[in-house]
Amino acid sequence: MQLRVLLPAASALLLVACAGSSIRGDGPPGSNRIPDLPPDPVPRPEARSKYGNGPVYEVLGKRYTVMPTSAGYRERGVASWYGKKFHGNLTSNREVYDMYEMTAAHKTLPLPTYVRVRNLQNDRSIVVRVNDRGPFVHNRIIDLSYAAAMKLDMVRDGTGLVEVTAINFDGPTGDRPTRRVTPAQPAPPREAAAREQAHRIFVQVGAFGDRANAERRLALLSASGIANGFIHEDRSTDPALLRVRIGPVANVIQYDILVEELENIGIMDPYLIAE
Repeated sequence: MQLRVLLPAASALLLVACAGSSIRGDGPPGSNRIPDLPPDPVPRPEARSKYGNGPVYEVLGKRYTVMPTSAGYRERGVASWYGKKFHGNLTSNREVYDMYEMTAAHKTLPLPTYVRVRNLQNDRSIVVRVNDRGPFVHNRIIDLSYAAAMKLDMVRDGTGLVEVTAINFDGPTGDRPTRRVTPAQPAPPREAAAREQAHRIFVQVGAFGDRANAERRLALLSASGIANGFIHEDRSTDPALLRVRIGPVANVIQYDILVEELENIGIMDPYLIAE
């Protein structure tokens, strides 16, 4: 594999580790006995790492620019996870990767950054500390540690549809550190089942003030063989917005296929909606 990184050589070598986590096979611990899952980390301001922060690097022929700040970052997409294959290796900012800690890899957020990750399918939410680079696979936005993936209930499937929001401390209006982390109590079985069933996920491919434009977008989907498209009239705005959506989407496999189909017709910015 040819790898060209526009960074000092030492940092380039560190980036390769997490690049591989999303390319080659990985897995959970070999034993059924694992340590207790850790609490979420307490977000706090930290100095920007001297390692893994670019400002520009290239992996697998694609160039990435590290964000100057995490302020305002929020994104929805697919999360993956990496485990025992990289347990004990160095992360991009030269910390030791521990699959039982609440950490993550991201392609462009400053290292370190604390983020909230919410599983859109079951509404579970965690906080992780981003200290690594990756995942370098199309249509993936974050690579979680094994422990983090366990807490979001996405280890079995390997991936999940998530929302990632940066916890930022820049400026006087930045987030404040959490004083105490209290784990959420598990919901009763019936309540949990009803909650997970209630979360349907759609892909939004446009919001229009003019119905004719919304109808044209819907016709483009239909002509391209993309089914389950519809127009959702959002009356919470004035004037109302006509949002073109597709779905519901059952899992990451369907989402990946749909994203590829949309890219083929020039729609590059689909947005996940959880209801």
